[in-house]
Amino acid sequence: MPLPPPRVVIVDDHDLFRSGVRAEIGDRVRVVGEAGDVGSAVEVIELWRPDVVLLDVHLPSGSGREVIEAVAAARVDTRFLALSVSDAAADVIDVVRAGARGYVTKSISGDDLVEAVVRVAGGDAVFSPRLAGFVLDAFAGGSSPTAAEADDDLDRLTPRERDVLRHLARGYTYKEIARRLSISVKTVETHASAVLRKLQLSNRAELSRWAAARRIW
Repeated sequence: MPLPPPRVVIVDDHDLFRSGVRAEIGDRVRVVGEAGDVGSAVEVIELWRPDVVLLDVHLPSGSGREVIEAVAAARVDTRFLALSVSDAAADVIDVVRAGARGYVTKSISGDDLVEAVVRVAGGDAVFSPRLAGFVLDAFAGGSSPTAAEADDDLDRLTPRERDVLRHLARGYTYKEIARRLSISVKTVETHASAVLRKLQLSNRAELSRWAAARRIW
């Protein structure tokens, strides 16, 4: 006798995206609830106790990590699969350390997303191929720079550049960083260029790996 379809809650701050996911996978899993921010997500998950939560890592009122931690504190037995536009190493590692069982990007096909949900519901860990390397590197141990080395690197940056660094590592756009830090987009661009120059990095992908290796996020 086949197993019943997994019960799923979708957490994302874009109504249109949630509707699209529901339309794409709703005939193969049972979508029991939706939420667009941290508070409502925790309430919906506590109410429905789904098998899997599809969770965006950036929400208007906080982060996916906060959702995972709040649900864990409420002793709700569910599994989290991060589904995000961000492929930043820091975001991947952040939610995995919090307890997520997988991380896939929003470029995933409907069929692959259904397969990922079913696998996570069954206890597997699922990651987009490129993102799996971030997790392996983060948990390998022994090869990461020391805290002292990280401190020395950060000493090259001004406090504002460190703020921009952390937001860049989490996958925020320049516009989002400007809004969060109450500065102009042009100022963000200037700080970002200074961060890359001082750390001798070429692009944001290298910056994300650099930050993840030093557990800076």
